[in-house]
Amino acid sequence: MNETGRKRAALWLMNVLLIILSACNLSKKKEPDRIAVDLPQLKEKKEITAVTLNTSTSYFIYKMQQMGYEYDLMEDFANSQDLKLNIKIAENITRLEDMLQAGEADIVAYPVQMDNTMKNKYLFCGVEQQNHLVIVQRANRGDTILNDVTQLIGKEVWVKKESRYHERLKSLNEELGGGIIIRNIERDTITTEDLIEMVSLGEIRYTVSENNLARLNRTYYRNIHINLSISFPQRASWIVRKDAPALAQAVNEWAANISKGQTLRAAIKRYFEQSKDEDLSTEGLIIKKGDISPYDDLFKKYAAELGWEWQLLASIAFQESRFHNHLESWAGAKGLMGIMPRTARSMGFSPDSLVHPETAIKAGVKCLLSFRDYFSNIADPEEKIKFTLATYNAGNGHIADARKLTSKHGGNPDSWDGNVAEYIRLKSEPEYYNDPVCKHGYLRGTETFKYVREVLSRYRFYKSKSD
Repeated sequence: MNETGRKRAALWLMNVLLIILSACNLSKKKEPDRIAVDLPQLKEKKEITAVTLNTSTSYFIYKMQQMGYEYDLMEDFANSQDLKLNIKIAENITRLEDMLQAGEADIVAYPVQMDNTMKNKYLFCGVEQQNHLVIVQRANRGDTILNDVTQLIGKEVWVKKESRYHERLKSLNEELGGGIIIRNIERDTITTEDLIEMVSLGEIRYTVSENNLARLNRTYYRNIHINLSISFPQRASWIVRKDAPALAQAVNEWAANISKGQTLRAAIKRYFEQSKDEDLSTEGLIIKKGDISPYDDLFKKYAAELGWEWQLLASIAFQESRFHNHLESWAGAKGLMGIMPRTARSMGFSPDSLVHPETAIKAGVKCLLSFRDYFSNIADPEEKIKFTLATYNAGNGHIADARKLTSKHGGNPDSWDGNVAEYIRLKSEPEYYNDPVCKHGYLRGTETFKYVREVLSRYRFYKSKSD
């Protein structure tokens, strides 16, 4: 090829490259700049969207009602600004950030760990928390309490394999020069809360938990000690985007006010201090002359509407209220049958009317009838009772999730024991409640598991001892 030909070829190649580059640039659509949304814009819309995680301490649905420490506080802030609160759920902490940055949420209502990188990206605001990892140990009379990490040398500590608890234990063991006996629970069906219960029952001596989770579980198991820290405290709080300084300021002013008043104190007490469990081993099993309670005639009258034996209705009432009609649970359930206020209103009953025994029983039976309808395809009457009891405790959404999980893993979604009961327990683990088949998030499923078992056990006892 002569010189002229080489020049023409080079020119042709350059033109081709320019055409390709132009096409690439044209194919790249310019992302529109996101319009800043701060408090004035939220006031105009009259609503705020918060994103959080499904956990036992931040947000969950219990008896068809939204609950959680972070949720309660976020709702209080929204009310203080006359804003409607919308809640969105992220699958993990990374998604919390993604949704905030994309404008899908206005605030992250979850304690995000503070560090310089995060401070450069976001504005931290709200009630500051400090969290750390602790050793959970039993504290019955006669138990030796460990008060220093060096006392862990020679002790067996049980954790889930490949969890952050396991990683921290390995690091601590290296810091101490070895000697901690790290035992791994490899079964997927064992949850962190199961391990805490095993400590309470004396089946294992030690496990590891986040401080907030340990505090919450101490309201269920009063015989656990959770004061031995094995990590440094980490500061955390809510975050908003850098272009929302007015929102951050409003959240900080609100946080300062509630820290001085009863709102924060009430939330802490509700989730981290108030007992949520009672010893049912002997209480309620004393029957005099065949009578179970002062309300036996009412149980007999309304159990007929269900086609159930009245002792089963009595067992539910004891489980919910210990036959104390003026009792209100930590979650706000009222009356003899433990009805949530919102559920009462949906059934046509005033929450205040639930202090009357007959009204409470009527409302409870109406709920049970409604819940039983969800399982019309289940032919076995005993199975139907179990599913109805589980729904009465947890709400239909969680039971529907557990049935879908059961089917996905090859079990029978119409069978409770050994099937749906196992997956309701596992709904406290992220790998299960974040499964795409689940629509209702976290549940402390061990409580529903126990609820069905205890109600039926007490029912059989009542039936054997009463008319």
